[in-house]
Amino acid sequence: MATIRRRALISGRVQGVAFRAYTSQAAKSIGVAGWVQNLPDGRVEAVFEGTPEQVQAMIDWCRHGPPASRVDKVEVIEERPCGDLTDFEIAYTRGWY
Repeated sequence: MATIRRRALISGRVQGVAFRAYTSQAAKSIGVAGWVQNLPDGRVEAVFEGTPEQVQAMIDWCRHGPPASRVDKVEVIEERPCGDLTDFEIAYTRGWY
């Protein structure tokens, strides 16, 4: 099965509501690799790499998020798979683009 990679930029009430922790838990249960981090502008950024079905499941999950969140918008950016991701982590220092 082909591997795809997508970057998601999630807007709304997504910081201070354990969005990263819930995203990490969901990603691990679905089996995608990647990372999630808070952005200085209040959004959450996530990168998902896996099968098309796995990645779409995570994007769908991001559209509603955890119970305390309110997701207003999810922007999805198609990227080439790098193959450098082997697990899913909460990131604190990754650069944006």
